Amino acid sequence: MILVLYGRLSLETLKGSCLQTLKIAGMSTWILIAAILFGVLYTTTGAQSAISEFITSLQVNPWVVILVMQLILLAFGMFMDDYAIVTICAPILLPIAVGLGFDPIWFSIVFILNIQVAYLTPPLGWALLMMKGIAPTGVTTRDIWASVPPFVAIQLFVLILVMLFPDLALWLPNNVF
Repeated sequence: MILVLYGRLSLETLKGSCLQTLKIAGMSTWILIAAILFGVLYTTTGAQSAISEFITSLQVNPWVVILVMQLILLAFGMFMDDYAIVTICAPILLPIAVGLGFDPIWFSIVFILNIQVAYLTPPLGWALLMMKGIAPTGVTTRDIWASVPPFVAIQLFVLILVMLFPDLALWLPNNVF
């Protein structure tokens, strides 16, 4: 629509846009296929139930397990796409969290908040790479990375608040459902 308003819509532009979309969709599809195959293998071999039973049987505070999960998600988010993390880690971590007595909706919200933090975190920082792609000519990657700490601090603060006060995340779902 914007291209039409600026008078820049052409067959070549449309072709290039469709080609880029096809490349991105193809890459996402391969990530999804690999994640689904991993999930199927993980579940059919019985690893999911074995790991869930092992972790829930540990004599450790459930909050320690949740914190370790959050650190794992943060580390994965520094190097992996959020789509891959969700499709690989959610089937592993969600049953463990539920087995430890945590609300599945609350854990899912914490999970996504954590991935949101990791998406801004170097060394990879997918959102940072995207920002570099649309930044004006004079803006360097170093400039973008230098601007990240306040945003990460705010998101970590929200993550901690939601972890400490689950009703912040559960108020709406509880009132809707």
